[in-house]
Amino acid sequence: MFKKYSIAAITAATILVAGCTTEDRYTAGGAALGGLGGAAIGAGVTGDARGALIGGAIGAGTGAVVGNVVGRSKERPGYCRYSDGNIYRCPAGY
Repeated sequence: MFKKYSIAAITAATILVAGCTTEDRYTAGGAALGGLGGAAIGAGVTGDARGALIGGAIGAGTGAVVGNVVGRSKERPGYCRYSDGNIYRCPAGY
């Protein structure tokens, strides 16, 4: 019973934290997906909440790094990403 509640709490916390960012969606999305996947794998392998927490932490860290790399690769020369998340042609001099 505790295992189910722990996984549900980790899932809810991950989703809430991922929704708090506006600037780098790829990093937050990668952390959310990595955390969920890591928690599921950790719980499946160890069969307890501690494994889910450790797997979730490792997965979130790895997912954030991968998401950041993917997000940076989508940037285009001559275009700027603004704080609202939209991409426009950069003003002269940038």
